Order: sequence, then C-alpha cells, then structure tokens
Amino acid sequence: MTIENTQQAPMKTLPQPATLITFAILALATTALAHNGVKNAAVMARMNGMSAIATNLKTIGQMAKGKTQFNATTAKSAANAIAAHAADSSDLFRARETDPKSEAKDLIWQNYADFESKARDLETAALNAARSIEAKSDLAPALTAIATTCKACHSLYRE
Repeated sequence: MTIENTQQAPMKTLPQPATLITFAILALATTALAHNGVKNAAVMARMNGMSAIATNLKTIGQMAKGKTQFNATTAKSAANAIAAHAADSSDLFRARETDPKSEAKDLIWQNYADFESKARDLETAALNAARSIEAKSDLAPALTAIATTCKACHSLYRE
C-alpha cells in the first residue's frame, strides 16, 4: 500500500464539545460573579441576558456530558431560549451604557454592525439546534454550533 503525498488545504477543526462545555460553564461562573455591585440597570439587563444564555447552554452541555438525563424537549427549550436572548442582544447593547463591573468592550459600539451580525449568528445556531435535537447524539453538534458563535463574539467584545 502506498501513500500519495497530495497537498490539500488544511481542514479547519472545530473545538471539541467538552472544551465548549467548559467555556460555557466558565462564562456562567464569570457572569455570576460580575453581577455583584452593578449600578447601571441597562448593564444589569445585559448581564442577565448573557447569564440566561449561559444557563441554557449549560443545560444542553450537562446532557451532552451525561451529567443529566437526555430530554429532547428540555434541550430544545434551552436552545429556543438561547435564540430568544440572542435576538434581544442587539436591543440590550444598542445604548452605550457603562458600569465598572461591565465586561463589554467599547469595540461593540465601534463595530456595532458586526456585533449585531454575531448576535444573529447565535440566534440562527440556536434555532437550528432546537430544530435538530432529537437524540442525545444531536447534542454535541448543536452545542458546538451554539458555543462557537458565543466564543466568536466574546473573543472580540468581552473583557
């Protein structure tokens, strides 16, 4: 058997579901700690929206890891909740509100069209996940799609 040396474009690898679950759990823990002492109501509303996304992502992640029993209805509900909060993100961040506890970077408002695009990407990924989850094996791809969009936004727009 011979192996041919062919040159192909490198494959883009997606993060492993376990890595993304860890990302989601860390985001949830960080967000919970950040809420203490927030004075600005608009910033608190944003943080609550992000916390709700993280909580629902954790619900899916716990099922994917086998820490909670798989339930398609619960997983779909969590994905739909993520989509709803993602849809609200543009409105929650539209005003340039600040608070010492905020982790939102000024870059959000400097490049707001991209921020809105990333929020729509999350909404789309979550809606697609809600439609696709029928079995436990559907969780990892759904989780990967959702968490990848979260990370894309956080890597640019969150401290």
